[in-house]
Amino acid sequence: MFPRPAARRRLAMSSVTLGLLCSLNTSAWAEARHPAPPHGQVRTARIPAAAGTSTTPLSGFAIQSTAKVSDTPSAISSPGYPVTGWYPAGPRSTVLAALLADGVYADPFYSTNQQKIPKADFQVPWWYRSDFTVADPGQRTYLDFSGVMSAADVYVNGKQVAGTADVAGAYTQHELDVTSLVRAGTNTVAFRIQPNQPNKNLTMGWLDWLQPPPDQNMGIVRDVLVRHNGPVALRDAHVVTKLDVPSLASADLTVKARARNDSDAAVTTEVAGTIGETSFTKTVALAAHETKTVTFTPADVPGLHLTSPQVWWPAGMGGQPLYGLDLTASVAGTVSDTAHESFGIRDVRAPLNSDGARQYRINGRRLLIKGGGWSPDEFLRWDSTYVEDRLKYAVDLGLNTIRLEGHIEPDEFFDLADWYGILTLPGWECCDKWEGQVNTSESGEKWTSADYRVAKASMAAEAARLRDHPSVLSFLIGSDAAPDATIEKNYLDALTAADWPNPVIPAASDKSSPRSGSSGMKMTGPYDWIPPSYWYAKREGGATGFNSETSAGPDIPTLDTLRRMMTPAELDTLWKNPDAKQYHRSPSATFGTLKLYDNALTGRYGAPTSLTDYVRKAQLAQYEAVRAQFEAYGRNATDSSKPSTGVIHWMFNSGWTSLHWQLMDRYLDQGGAYFGAKKANEPLHVQYSYDDRSVVVVDNQHASATGLTVRATLFNPDGTQKYDRTVTGVTVNGDGAHSTVLTLPSSVSGLSTTYLARLTLTDSTGKEVSRNVYWLSTEPDTLDWAKTDWYYTPTTGYADLKGLASMAQAPVSATASTQSSGDTSTTTVTVSATGSAKTPSLLTDVHLVDSVGKPVLPVRWSDNAVSLWPGESVTLTATYRTADLRGSAPRVRISGWNTPERTVPAA
Repeated sequence: MFPRPAARRRLAMSSVTLGLLCSLNTSAWAEARHPAPPHGQVRTARIPAAAGTSTTPLSGFAIQSTAKVSDTPSAISSPGYPVTGWYPAGPRSTVLAALLADGVYADPFYSTNQQKIPKADFQVPWWYRSDFTVADPGQRTYLDFSGVMSAADVYVNGKQVAGTADVAGAYTQHELDVTSLVRAGTNTVAFRIQPNQPNKNLTMGWLDWLQPPPDQNMGIVRDVLVRHNGPVALRDAHVVTKLDVPSLASADLTVKARARNDSDAAVTTEVAGTIGETSFTKTVALAAHETKTVTFTPADVPGLHLTSPQVWWPAGMGGQPLYGLDLTASVAGTVSDTAHESFGIRDVRAPLNSDGARQYRINGRRLLIKGGGWSPDEFLRWDSTYVEDRLKYAVDLGLNTIRLEGHIEPDEFFDLADWYGILTLPGWECCDKWEGQVNTSESGEKWTSADYRVAKASMAAEAARLRDHPSVLSFLIGSDAAPDATIEKNYLDALTAADWPNPVIPAASDKSSPRSGSSGMKMTGPYDWIPPSYWYAKREGGATGFNSETSAGPDIPTLDTLRRMMTPAELDTLWKNPDAKQYHRSPSATFGTLKLYDNALTGRYGAPTSLTDYVRKAQLAQYEAVRAQFEAYGRNATDSSKPSTGVIHWMFNSGWTSLHWQLMDRYLDQGGAYFGAKKANEPLHVQYSYDDRSVVVVDNQHASATGLTVRATLFNPDGTQKYDRTVTGVTVNGDGAHSTVLTLPSSVSGLSTTYLARLTLTDSTGKEVSRNVYWLSTEPDTLDWAKTDWYYTPTTGYADLKGLASMAQAPVSATASTQSSGDTSTTTVTVSATGSAKTPSLLTDVHLVDSVGKPVLPVRWSDNAVSLWPGESVTLTATYRTADLRGSAPRVRISGWNTPERTVPAA
């Protein structure tokens, strides 16, 4: 797997030397899973008495519905109030997440259990109550928080300190001075949380990704911090970087922070800082309650001009070094407050190309954005390990970007993205209150004057939180719609005030805003099934420009996962009835059934004969669809006319147990979609073009590749070879360039209607570096472009792939062994095609399982879903956490399109 990153931002971080943070011991990573404590117990946060400064998150809450509590807010928010019968909740928890952790409801991800949860319970406010102890009440004390949904009245030790007019919006940042209320010993903070209504509140909501949670995510989903400091507070510390492009030979750093005098008397503070070996200091005089911005530039600190800086790159393009900033404000020689930030040095630009498409460049190099849409857990439960596992999957898939449409994750998410080199595209979400003023086709309500203030404050808070993260590529201030002039001005003013360093995109759709101009993006679908050939047309959702959200829609998980999420009766309906409403697809009427998908599966592969047959056909269909999507965008990225510049697969993952829009399922199992994406995004890749039958080599590495050999061979399903051609001396430039090597003939004598194409790419030493197998038809899929809808283009004729059903069984043998080192195990599997006939083993899947046949997840395979001809073999490796074996000896399960399933030991 990958090493884990060191903690950042709100976690304590010591000063680091100029250069890589990745040298820090991985044990420094502070786990942030925040499980709820046992029933009836809520841990008490202890605020240390150290001189100067401290920042401590509340440890958790006791929560209860206001319908069940009649006591006054003063009583509830006073120390010693009994919380008998209240529910424990973690420090970041929605109401429903806490109730689920406490076992109040059955697993909402199974069957239709979620429908049984009464919505009425969440249509009244809920109390969140927590205690913290203070040893030294003489210092300044603040509550610092965001992540409240939708709004809250806030009380400390029996006194109200803020109301819902002040604490509104999921992203607004609040710092409440509670110094006068805090006492030595136990103190209490209580939040009366209002119900969340995404069409009425600027918070978070769900559209058609999944069945929305009954509580609409009401609660507190980010840490509530208790901040302790002396008379002078440091706030808003950040570093503005300017990298010399294209040389990358130098960089200028400008350090900024606000020094705030919180006392009633004038003070003089010394603000001192370090970045690596460079130190700087400035003396600042502050009147009572005065705030000044303190700035350090290369003009007054020569060490802030770096020569040969460590430059941050996305994964696959270079390393991910991070620098550390430490600041201290002292008064009369005593530390009053400190600030810690890490940051990366890189340059992002995103001009419009000659076709009006957004073309990203990072550190001077053109970059094809290849990404997926991110979904948090449906109940916004934070689990850093689970998040990290998904980001590691993104690296494994060869993706470079994750798009967050709303649901902007906590700080640790971006720490992890920085570490692994995954670019992020955060932005506001579509279709609810965020677009209520500008998107009349959706359900969001029009904005009030208060909404404008909340939106601007949200933008200011997120800009300040995200600006130092090198993984953050842009901010999308609109999604389906762009903001109007007033909203845009508010957003841009907030971004400018925060020294926002990255491009600002007005919308994820093909929309414009008055100041930012054209988005340079398109949102033309598809979102439901289309054939692989669709992606090669330079129109609609095809491979031209920047497509911000698109895919062939449904993704049927593996049989293991289906049995974990649906009843036997539901599984029976899944494969037998295309017209049936599928609860695990979407609440949308448009995507309520799998009819388009199922019709295509039957039309191309033949009607399923069982659940197992349905799933195996689905994996072939999803492999070819996802592979074609990324391959088409990859091939067209360096075209001189209408190049592709970006594609976001909709979606990368799902927040629950889903039947659509995901490259891996809820349990991190991997099927055809996953391995289709992994194949398409290989560093050096040979591929087939559905539009013109060309065979192309794409080089996603920086360096060019020379001395390559490409072989293309066509077979009938029985393995009879009908065409073979080899081209040597192939050269392809790097940075996503491609070379067209040959074109397959339009007609081959004796080739059956359904046939196989095997492409191999070998390097100058004869080593195979890419193998790609396609199942094709002499009868192509036919699209009715004139009837294209927003979510798909109708198919009027299907490719005939039914000949695959005639493939003889092709047995394979497998041997496996496992080695463990520390917490990580690696299983090595050699799979050999042992059949005596000509028929290949098509799309052979290797699954790591435990002693009872349960998949071991997550797992990173070197390759998988492989196709082997008789006499061929391949060695694969699977890397995973040893603990995920749950004490079992590992085994390997092999199956495929025409390969009998078998399981072999792998200890």
